[in-house]
Amino acid sequence: MQKRNLGGSGLSVSPIVFGGNVFGWTLDEKASFRMLDQFVAAGFNAIDTADTYSRWAPGNKGGESESIIGRWLKAEPSRREKVAIFTKTGMEMPGRGIGLKKERILKAVDEALQRLGTDHIDLFFSHKADPETPIAETLDAYDTVLKAGKVRTIGASNYSPAELKEAFDVAKAQGLPRYEVLQPEYNLHDRRFEADYLPLVKEEGIGVVPYFSLASGFLTGKYRTAADIGGKARGRMVEKYMNARGEAVLKALDAVAARHGGDHAAVALAWLLAKDGVTAPIASATSDRQLATFSKAVELKLSPGDMALLDAA
Repeated sequence: MQKRNLGGSGLSVSPIVFGGNVFGWTLDEKASFRMLDQFVAAGFNAIDTADTYSRWAPGNKGGESESIIGRWLKAEPSRREKVAIFTKTGMEMPGRGIGLKKERILKAVDEALQRLGTDHIDLFFSHKADPETPIAETLDAYDTVLKAGKVRTIGASNYSPAELKEAFDVAKAQGLPRYEVLQPEYNLHDRRFEADYLPLVKEEGIGVVPYFSLASGFLTGKYRTAADIGGKARGRMVEKYMNARGEAVLKALDAVAARHGGDHAAVALAWLLAKDGVTAPIASATSDRQLATFSKAVELKLSPGDMALLDAA
């Protein structure tokens, strides 16, 4: 599978990144291993996780996803050289605090390395900006772990355009490492990226790996009514899409999917893959059918008419 350069990070990744938030939540360890095996066998190579994944699941405390990935890597050590591992810190962790102070980042990196069972993390994200900590302190912490070889490159998730611009300016002025990758929310329904981030992304030449690429499953087309989300793990997250805008997007997806085999998720991902500035969207899979959608999306070439219809919706 053809890889894409992730901005100036030095990393080359497959066109879709596996979202590891499902590990230890909607997938147990055995099922997680199976999905990861099939993902790599299909030619993909990038896995995204975070220290907080998946602490929201009953009985979890955070770190479960990284630990499952670590045990998967340990079960067959040759796997490590085949995959790029992304993880994050900055969100609140019980007993570990919140934010991006230097001490917290240094500790978070070491803890992630231990859970992942590896000597380096390919891409480490600030999970969200920390207004209580000077950006120079955060970047100085990353300078330490980069020079130690614990982290290969860094990125920013959930930063506002102004916060991202400030980070670039501080890095340049003080000779500190800069964020080489952005992880924003971006999908057919949520398109703030295009106006707010894309100009800066293009100016700085950074990679982009959007999250919520399928809008928590809404863009698969399986959630149409309140009854569809009842009792579902992601039901509460999908509710916000149940509106006139969501209906318009699904109508356009219905039309385009009908021309391309009926797979709404493949169309939604293919649309993202064709959008300016996007390197590789992040998506999760909990079944063979969902995982097969990744390969379909990569192979699917939407026509100018398809793209115009989806854009207009």
